[in-house]
Amino acid sequence: MTWTRTSPPPGARVDRRANVAAPLKPAPGLALAAATPVAQASAPSLRDWIGVLAMVVGLFMAIMDVQIVTSSLTQIQGGLSASPDEIAWVQTAYLIADVVMVPLSGMLSRLLSTRVLFVTATIGFTAASALCATATTLGQMIIYRSIQGFSGGAMTPAVFPVVYTKFRQPHLASIMVIISAILNLSATLGPTIGGYLTDTFSWHWLFLVNIVPGIFVAGVVWLSIDIDKPELSLWRHFDLCGLVLMAVFLGCFEYALEEGPRWDWLSDDTILAAVVVSGTASALFFWRVLTYHHPIVDLRAFTNRNFALGSFYTFVVGTGIYGTTYLVPLFLAQVRGFSSLQIGETVVVAGLAQMAMSPFSAKLARNMDLRLMLGIGIGLFAVSMYLNAGLTNQAGYVELFVPQVVRGVALMMCYIPANLIALSSVRQDKLKNAAGLYNLTRDLGGAIALATIGTVMNDRLHFHWTRLIEDINPARPAVQDFLDMQSRRLDSLLSGDSGRAAIKLLANLVQREALVLTYNDAIMLLGSLFIAALLLMPLVRRPRATPSSPGH
Repeated sequence: MTWTRTSPPPGARVDRRANVAAPLKPAPGLALAAATPVAQASAPSLRDWIGVLAMVVGLFMAIMDVQIVTSSLTQIQGGLSASPDEIAWVQTAYLIADVVMVPLSGMLSRLLSTRVLFVTATIGFTAASALCATATTLGQMIIYRSIQGFSGGAMTPAVFPVVYTKFRQPHLASIMVIISAILNLSATLGPTIGGYLTDTFSWHWLFLVNIVPGIFVAGVVWLSIDIDKPELSLWRHFDLCGLVLMAVFLGCFEYALEEGPRWDWLSDDTILAAVVVSGTASALFFWRVLTYHHPIVDLRAFTNRNFALGSFYTFVVGTGIYGTTYLVPLFLAQVRGFSSLQIGETVVVAGLAQMAMSPFSAKLARNMDLRLMLGIGIGLFAVSMYLNAGLTNQAGYVELFVPQVVRGVALMMCYIPANLIALSSVRQDKLKNAAGLYNLTRDLGGAIALATIGTVMNDRLHFHWTRLIEDINPARPAVQDFLDMQSRRLDSLLSGDSGRAAIKLLANLVQREALVLTYNDAIMLLGSLFIAALLLMPLVRRPRATPSSPGH
């Protein structure tokens, strides 16, 4: 491969430890004068655009299906005759399979080729979606959702090697804007689309809606994308032991994260066993991948500082996306009593703000230092959390509008620079493996955020309830006046003891206010994480515009 270079200014050097050529000419954003392959410097063809956009549609479906069921779990529970505790497995099964598959996708794309892996995964995802719609028992749904999550986990990372192979500046920034918007919108719009489909048709359409786009995506990608060939020789050294250890490690870890908050963590024997098994498997897994000559996942990618920091910021962004997508709809349901459709109409503001910001984020990425852009995005997200942390029992669309707009803008400012900082610093021949690890950090960030939020909310709800109830003493005149007034009001409405009903009403009000304070605490916790991440920004090196060649 031929590379063009400019004369290095004084002090320029090659970072041999990270196997990445240091920037040869400082410049803002995507205008970096990085070494660019002559053979790939031409603009992408229409066929390339069509193929990548088809892959992006598949990406949208795979990520949206993580959240699309959240606003319809009650209806699915009734359809499957499951208990409230059991129905959570409709989401947990998808997440566990997804987390196991994402890091494995790098090795599989080398074994099968990127095109074969993506098309096979898309067909599997589509077939599993159809099966989910036919499920009549919880056991069937868990199996089908696992297949769906496993297939979806292979689709997401496969997009990035294609993008970095086919696109160069300024087209790289444009396609990254589209991908970032899709990633953020799919997580944000999942509950909205799910609520609309369930209210308008039935919960079965949460899965049926994937069938036609899935067939279309598989066909278009097969005809338009072909960036590599299968490396069949790798089958001789396929690390089956490493695969099993990784599946056990990540599967048990994800199970503990998902189920821990509901079962009081290590006080439950099953959660304790999952943690022990995950810890043991993780130690063996890390030993295996660091000593085996053809590891299932190459963790040495994290020795590249920019890749490690870019993945860390993607982890942080994942906590923000999944955390807010969980907290805001749950607040509107529990405190305000909104329906699925009302929740969707309220939270869609953040997605619309991302769409409006998309054209500007590409220009910013080209003309601004990516580190500065990422820092502004991280800071804006923290500001949005501060604005959101003043929730009251009357907060609704109007009160949440500005915080959600700021959050939508912040996410668009975060995703593009984080992706370019991480993946543009990786050698071309290591990109498939790195893309899998990069996407894993986002999913793990979301899983850890949801588990932490669940635990924090349980503790803070108890704390706020205890503090509030201290002041609710019937001996206080204000409390007694409230109970007397409610008793008189309820006398004409109830045939039973109106005094007991008034006490119950007061307890519900205390519970509601404790919930509001708890949500504010959880939102502030998310904001604090983003502030801490902002402090690490000086460690990031100036990123390259394109991945390095194998020779550099």
